[in-house]
Amino acid sequence: QLQLVESGGGLVQPGGSLRLSCAASGFNLDKYAIGWFRQVPGKEREGLSCITSTNGIAYFSNRVKGRFTISRDNAKNTVYLEMISLKPEDTAVYYCAATDGMCVPPYDYWGQGTQVTVSS
Repeated sequence: QLQLVESGGGLVQPGGSLRLSCAASGFNLDKYAIGWFRQVPGKEREGLSCITSTNGIAYFSNRVKGRFTISRDNAKNTVYLEMISLKPEDTAVYYCAATDGMCVPPYDYWGQGTQVTVSS
């Protein structure tokens, strides 16, 4: 069964940091570009970052550029999203998704999400 599983979410104070993980099972992540998204109830899903498969080129939305870093460890079949200087408006459910090669929709596989809450 092909599956993506996010982990690492939780409650963090403003200004804090978290590292989210996106682990794949049933397929090799190294052939896929992996994107990170987030969604707040009642709002549209927002694309945050993506890393390509072959050469690991990373893309970031303007809202998170400079605060979020994306990386991949193909040996562990895992992609990470490192988040620093977190703000209350970063509170959302965070999802990872996989698409063929480059960071171009549609994304074929999605995880179930992990909740990130930024609050004092």
